[in-house]
Amino acid sequence: MEYVYSALLLHKAGKKMTAKAMDGILTAAGVDPDKNRIKALLAALKDVDIDEALKGAAMPMAVAAPAAGAAAAAEPAAKGKKKGKKGKKEEEEKEEEFTAGLGSLFG
Repeated sequence: MEYVYSALLLHKAGKKMTAKAMDGILTAAGVDPDKNRIKALLAALKDVDIDEALKGAAMPMAVAAPAAGAAAAAEPAAKGKKKGKKGKKEEEEKEEEFTAGLGSLFG
């Protein structure tokens, strides 16, 4: 996610998206940048109109985020237990599915 955030930050600031710029943002945020992930994201965003992608994604994300947050908050309260290894694994799988879906926003 932090790689996408760095790209969005550069876009919002009106700066050119380069590997060096993304590396600087990630480093400033305390992330150890993976140059291959940066290159892959830049390649994926090469021919994407980010403003159009954000316009098309703004409504579904605004609706989906609160619903997902409410469901996640209700789940632990209903169980009354701490998450074990299985719960943590399921949470990571959900995050991976969500992250994979973000790719569709950009092309």
